[in-house]
Amino acid sequence: METTPNDVIAESWPDLCDKLYAEAWREDIDRWRSPYVFRGLSCSDYELIHSLMRLGGDYADMECHLLGSFKKYAEINGGSGEMSDWKWITLAQHHGLPSRLIDFTHSPFVALHFATANMRHYDRDGVIWCVDSKKAHQLLPGAGWESLRLERVFSIGKLETTARDLIEFDRVSEEVVTVFFEPPSMDARIVNQFGLFSVMSSPTSRLDHWLVNHPYLYKRVIVPRELKWEVRCKLDDANITERMLFPGLDGLASMLARYYGPRPDARKK
Repeated sequence: METTPNDVIAESWPDLCDKLYAEAWREDIDRWRSPYVFRGLSCSDYELIHSLMRLGGDYADMECHLLGSFKKYAEINGGSGEMSDWKWITLAQHHGLPSRLIDFTHSPFVALHFATANMRHYDRDGVIWCVDSKKAHQLLPGAGWESLRLERVFSIGKLETTARDLIEFDRVSEEVVTVFFEPPSMDARIVNQFGLFSVMSSPTSRLDHWLVNHPYLYKRVIVPRELKWEVRCKLDDANITERMLFPGLDGLASMLARYYGPRPDARKK
């Protein structure tokens, strides 16, 4: 994706922290609480699109078949009970099924991890997308959504009360809307990543294009390639690593391979 007028470039670690936490002071509650949710990408020109779109072909027509097959063949410990479609698609996304959901986090430092974890991209600038989810929800239609328009992030339960499934959600407005919702705490990975999802009311819409058309909803903090190594080292020092964000042996092995590997730019010398 090309640069946007909402791009701000971090010049140092302190400047990066300041830019990520800008507008976080809440005088009404006497606390710092960022209005943003965050998504980190290792390359600033990466598109902000969901995995269903990356599937290619007639991906929009495949959405219901993918989810239906997942529900048919998935084995849920203790049974699926009365799981709604929102819980099913959350579970499917969590396990890698292509869907229209996009992962976000409440934590700017978790987002920084994903912007700096890929050692192969240290020759490219990273980016943190910062989206004001509460302002995004104010674009929701009035009928049936009045109380939710004031919410920063929905629970699945609240989402279910207004749209039972994706088909009903796609009909909420003539204009495409985006909501941000938190999944249930299904495992330690979701909890540790402070995770949430975005979902748009059309499988063919792109979140980056939608945000550019609503520029007051977002900013992009660019992490210059020259700054990535310092950021990575300080995140490791703060225990923001694969070991914590992907609990288990796979996350541990991934962290150790990166942590004890050579500095990325050293490989070019």
